[in-house]
Amino acid sequence: MGTLMTDDLSPPATPPSASPIPHRLDLSSKPRLKVDFLKELPPELALHILSYIDLPSTLSRANCVSKYWNSLIRDENLWKSLCKTHQYNNSVGSYRDYFKRKYSIASAWNQGGKVTTVDGGFSHGLVTSLQFDEKYTVVGCDNHRIEVFDTNSGKKIKTLEGHEGGVWALQFIGGNEHDPERILLSGGCDRDVRVWDLNRGKLRHVLRGHTSTVRCLKIRDKRIAVTGSRDTTLRVWDIKRGTLLHVLLGHQASVRCVDIHNDIAVSGSYDSTARIWDLKSGQCKHVLIGHVSQIYTIVTNGTIIATGSLDAHIRIWSVETGECLSTLHGHTSLVGQLQLSGTTLVSGGADGCLRVWDMETFECIQQFSAHDNSITCLQFDDQHILSAANDGKVKLWDIKRGRLLRNFTQPSKIVWKIQFNDTKAVVLMQRQRSDTSIDEGKTVMEIHDFDLSSNHTIDDTLQ
Repeated sequence: MGTLMTDDLSPPATPPSASPIPHRLDLSSKPRLKVDFLKELPPELALHILSYIDLPSTLSRANCVSKYWNSLIRDENLWKSLCKTHQYNNSVGSYRDYFKRKYSIASAWNQGGKVTTVDGGFSHGLVTSLQFDEKYTVVGCDNHRIEVFDTNSGKKIKTLEGHEGGVWALQFIGGNEHDPERILLSGGCDRDVRVWDLNRGKLRHVLRGHTSTVRCLKIRDKRIAVTGSRDTTLRVWDIKRGTLLHVLLGHQASVRCVDIHNDIAVSGSYDSTARIWDLKSGQCKHVLIGHVSQIYTIVTNGTIIATGSLDAHIRIWSVETGECLSTLHGHTSLVGQLQLSGTTLVSGGADGCLRVWDMETFECIQQFSAHDNSITCLQFDDQHILSAANDGKVKLWDIKRGRLLRNFTQPSKIVWKIQFNDTKAVVLMQRQRSDTSIDEGKTVMEIHDFDLSSNHTIDDTLQ
């Protein structure tokens, strides 16, 4: 085990501690200290004392006191306790190695990771859609093209061509050890929906039927997908066979957003209503009436639905009854961004504000005056919110403490899209060209990698 000198460590998050002893121990050797008090105790009691240390910096310093302390600190139970304190859920392998990797990733999130900048591979046009996994980053553009990059290196792999209009929505699924095949669905201005084998870069099906731009889509699994269009309809497809299952009729204006949970689809429209659909029968179960202006975003967890509207309100609905459970007030203009996870809803508005809501009480528990212009992208997990806006800025927030952690990247002209997972984040933006006086930007992609354990020893990252 390497030397772990971490006197000046600022941990990514310090959980509440019930420790009856100080976080920082004076471990310096002094002439009057003739006896190692831990060595005089039974090992079980010595480990119990060390288990009260919940800061890795203190544990790392303790590791340097003596060989005996070093041997105690190698005990897996200490690292298991640290995992529990920091809410790192390990199910397999060494708790020590797992904790150190997770702590390293959390530190890199807060301080900045390795950034790969991709400023080639995009032709002129705006970016409309983004999705990535550990292998592929897929970008949809309004120039008819879908660009595919290697997520790790940033190198362009292929361009998927065939759409005759801008690509406005895409999603892919698959791509794990149990299911390596990736199915990509795309739709746009040419009214067609295309099904691709992403690994091979091959077109499987062209799904025709919409009579106007496909504005939104969601894949449930490798069999079922739903698309929504400016033609006021939604369509349910068997994407494995390339066949139409249902046409969902009822909206009176463009379908702007859609979400899926099991056998339920929900849709929001510029007609100011949302609808709940049964995917098996194709029937509308409930019409959700209450908003007084266009609905721009909709999310569901299968129990409740949240809708955001130009009327500046968020409404929460029951999936079972279609009843409006609550109207969430606070935003002062369009609510165009929502994400729902567990009992937490995060909203972003054209007022530049982020709000965090508790779905058990329907109360706002955090509010951030986040940006100087409309929030155009947001994503959150149990630690962070990442947001982007028309002010050209991307910001990282501490969702629990309600504070700004850092500016995530240098300001740009436009931030197109953002997305992140546990170890990476992708930002697509337009920056000013340095090689021309013309007021024309170029599309740049940044891939932020926070898993630095492959490039450094884990002990070093705790310094």
